Amino acid sequence: MRARAVALPEAGQKQRCPSEAKPLRKYLRVSGGASLAFVALLTVTCGGATSRRSEDITIWEPRGRWSGRALLQTDPFISTTGLLRITWEAGSSGDDATFTIVLHSDVSGRSLTPVVDQRGPGGGVKYVSEDPRSFFLVIDGRGVEWSVDVAEGLPATRAK
Repeated sequence: MRARAVALPEAGQKQRCPSEAKPLRKYLRVSGGASLAFVALLTVTCGGATSRRSEDITIWEPRGRWSGRALLQTDPFISTTGLLRITWEAGSSGDDATFTIVLHSDVSGRSLTPVVDQRGPGGGVKYVSEDPRSFFLVIDGRGVEWSVDVAEGLPATRAK
């Protein structure tokens, strides 16, 4: 492929945008990714008149909800991103009970990370980032009224 160089304007000179310029075919003859990169360069250098502003956001999709008063191993849930938000609440108990949540790999069964280790009542939100895979939780809340929600963070963009 042959490409001709296009001189960029020097500082202080007016930039020529495609709407003002001669047909681009006279300046550049390429195909595929190089032409796409050139169009992107023109969009950026011409003030992005055709670009739309957007912001990156995270959408939280539910993966599971559990509650109880005992030891529980959850059913497996799949995370395609590995970003998990674990929301938990543990009620009061008569004795000095503990409440724990441990994240496990459903592939190997091994313990990946302790998420919560709470003595007495409490609640909160914990974020965990792991490699994408199938997971399960081991929740030990013997003698404590508890609830746990798991959501997966999915990347998205929103127009401003």
